[in-house]
Amino acid sequence: MMGIEHFTPPWDVFFLPLFNLLLFFYNLPFFDFALAIIVFTIVIRTILAPLFIKQIRSQKEMQRMQPLVREVQRKHKGNRQKISEETMALYKEHGVNPAAGCLPVVLQLPILFALYQALIRASGVINFTPNDGNRATLEEWVERAGLTPLSNNNFQVPVNGPCDAPSDFSSLLPINCQLIDPIQLREPVDTTIGWLLGLDLAQIDTVFALPLFGGFALSFLAVIAAILQFVQVKMTSPRPNPEDPTSGMTSTMTYTFPLLTIVWGGIFPSGLILYWIVYTGYLVVQQFLIMGWGNLFPIFGWQPRWAPSPNGITTASPRTKRVDTNEPSQAPPQPSNPRAPVAAGSRASSRPANRRSGGAKRRGKKR
Repeated sequence: MMGIEHFTPPWDVFFLPLFNLLLFFYNLPFFDFALAIIVFTIVIRTILAPLFIKQIRSQKEMQRMQPLVREVQRKHKGNRQKISEETMALYKEHGVNPAAGCLPVVLQLPILFALYQALIRASGVINFTPNDGNRATLEEWVERAGLTPLSNNNFQVPVNGPCDAPSDFSSLLPINCQLIDPIQLREPVDTTIGWLLGLDLAQIDTVFALPLFGGFALSFLAVIAAILQFVQVKMTSPRPNPEDPTSGMTSTMTYTFPLLTIVWGGIFPSGLILYWIVYTGYLVVQQFLIMGWGNLFPIFGWQPRWAPSPNGITTASPRTKRVDTNEPSQAPPQPSNPRAPVAAGSRASSRPANRRSGGAKRRGKKR
């Protein structure tokens, strides 16, 4: 199908196009595997942009609704069930989904899994654990396809070879059997990146990592991804409110996703973490262009001067009015001649009542 010699739906329907797209960028002049992942991420992110823009706007509308939500909470204070029902009805009336913040992550799961498989297969080192039923068939296929057995049930898969493997061994197919004709490779994919200090994108990060305990290492690439993930989620999260039943769930997600990202950095290949950095950074920029900083600040009590105040959305109108009333240039002009006729409204607003009456008596005595 499409020049791919081996095609086993349904998984290949989703995996093979992404795998071919990634290796297409890798084959471009002056591209290495890291640049291929970066461009691949931007392309995927751009294709999915309309769906995410819709969700970001929905989250922005939910932030604007916070005064209405607080009014519901004030009206039904102490009745959590009523508050929950009225709040959900309010969201439904305005077409707002309170769980919209987790949708980008949910949509990413299939792509992350496919990219993980793409990184592993591009490296050519495949882990396969045989069972008693297919052990003999595996040994036959290893010899016929020219696979090199490695330690811990790992096999080095060649670029070229026969493509008629049993369906159980689809991951052990030669790489070109999974690529369309224009993207056929001449040599194995080089997953080691010189400008990243020799980082192997097909392996767990050991270059920018700090060993901790039990063989787990804290990857600084994963820390960068976690910080971006925190910024992205907090920008679209409603402000913490103990009366809002959905606020606790959203606050938990704000801190849970970044922690999971750090854990993933010690489990998954570094190329996957590179993808997540580029992807989340793209999403942060997109959210900023649509909704500004959102609810990012304050962070742990820190509020920078250049960022809007926490109540900037609800106090925008009163702030404008205060500027109009306190501006000296807006005061009514005073006549140069004290006996010149003055409008009643301006005199009343510029002089107290007792001074007006005192002035009238003094003028009467002079006459």
